[in-house]
Amino acid sequence: MSIQYDDNVKRRLKRVEGQVRGVLKMMEEDKNCKDVVSQLSAVRSAVDKAIAYVVAVNLEKCIVEEKEAGNDTGKVVAEAIELLIKSR
Repeated sequence: MSIQYDDNVKRRLKRVEGQVRGVLKMMEEDKNCKDVVSQLSAVRSAVDKAIAYVVAVNLEKCIVEEKEAGNDTGKVVAEAIELLIKSR
């Protein structure tokens, strides 16, 4: 099943893209290792939040569809949890 990726998640990823560019610039300018790692950590956090957002939106859509079909939603929830675990 595919979902529509809304502007919210696209904005998040554009922000991540800018953060990554900033980290590369810091590296090119030989910035302090601690500062580079700190920024990389921020990038990772932003990506994690984007993943969680995509999974949550997809989960919501799948639950609604499963309920409308009269099916149990437990499998859909388990799959979403597995996606989040694998993304770490």
